[in-house]
This record gives sequence, structure tokens and C-alpha cells, in this order.
Amino acid sequence: MCGRFTLTRKDFRMLAHDLGATFGEDAAASYRPRYNIAPTDDHWIVRTKAEERQLLPAKWGLVNSWAADTKGAARQINARSESAATRPAFRDAFRERRCIVPADGFFEWIGAKESRRPVWYHAPDGGLLLLAGLYESWRDPRDGTRTRTFTILTTAANDAVAPVHDRMPVILPPDRVDDWLHVPATAAEAYAAKVAELLRPAAAGAIVGAEVSRRANSVRNDDEACIAPADDRERGDAPRLLQG
Repeated sequence: MCGRFTLTRKDFRMLAHDLGATFGEDAAASYRPRYNIAPTDDHWIVRTKAEERQLLPAKWGLVNSWAADTKGAARQINARSESAATRPAFRDAFRERRCIVPADGFFEWIGAKESRRPVWYHAPDGGLLLLAGLYESWRDPRDGTRTRTFTILTTAANDAVAPVHDRMPVILPPDRVDDWLHVPATAAEAYAAKVAELLRPAAAGAIVGAEVSRRANSVRNDDEACIAPADDRERGDAPRLLQG
């Protein structure tokens, strides 16, 4: 599962450079670092159009093109990789509208609901995580405005996440991103079935987990303190869990 994530890069132009993507100047002006991205929030995706990667704004929670409204967005923040190619809600996007969702970490929680503690999973070197996603463009029937939306594909947890949760977002290796984003002019369905083999748990060592401040528990908080190490009062059995 992926219920919250982060993208803390401060420089949008450097982010686009590292992603090998073009962008619009209006998009650059609206960018800010995020430390607690929640479902239905605005974020960013990378897609390919005319063999060019584009970094574009999008809203988290896929809204199907045929939907009458956006009420179902929060239920479609994730798509299971095992069934996305065949489920009506995701199959067209899986065939023709694959994207990556740039992040540098995601949260899971441990402990009882009333005292749950956040664990922030991130790359050991602080680098980007390239999450596999799908996107759609929804047209509001009331005024014709269009909204780009996306979902994050999930898979079985790897050894780092498994002690805390049984699912995790699909993290693509950088050298396979072009394969994932490519949509051929013909035989798109067969190609999509082929790249489905990329939807697997991250390699050992790709991410590490750290218990962080309970400030991350509330979506109202979105600042650097959300990923600060948990203090002694907040820390529980996470060190044991995160060490396996």
C-alpha cells in the first residue's frame, strides 16, 4: 500500500533534470517541497509523449474518464499490480497511460490506531524513488475543465517493508523507466503485458525504514519536522521490526 509519501527536493529544475523531463514554466512556479503528501493532493507525474519525458502536475487518486464526479478518487489512490491490467477501472490506463510518480519516501504505520507511529521508507542515499503509476484525464461535465489524476501501483512487500506492512509501492529501476513509459503505436496490449514483469518488490537494500516524528500522523502537518527522527518518547518497537 501507499497511503502517504514525500518529495522533499527543493529545486524543481534540478528535479526535472534528474528525471530527464521537460516542464512548463507555470508548473515550476507552483512547485514546493512536500513532506506529507496525502490522497487527493496535487502532485507530479512523468509521462512520455512523442518520445519526450514530461513532468506534469496531477492529482493523486485516479478518476476514470467516464466518472460523473471525483468522489471516488480517494478509493483509487492505489492499484494492485496483480490485477490492474484486467480491472475495468485501470485496464485502459495500464495499456496506454503509464507514468512514474517521483518521490523520495513513503510512510507506513505501526502500533495501535490510537497511538500509531510512522515509519518513513526512503533510499539509503536519499535519492529519488520512481514509483510506477497510471494516469487519466477527467473532464468535468459541468464546465468542461480537465483534471489529470493518477494512481500508484502496489506489489508484495520486500524484506524491508514486510515487518510493517504486506504491500508496498512498485519502485522502478532507473534503467527500466523508459520501458515502462513507452506506449507503442501498435500492439499496445501485448507490450503492456510484457512490461508487467517490472511490477515486483524492490530489490534488497533499495529502501530503508526509520521511525519518524508522530507529526506525520496528521495530514495537516506538511513540513520538514514530519521526517525528523522519532524522539525517545515516541519510539517503540520499530527498531526491532525494521531490523527484521
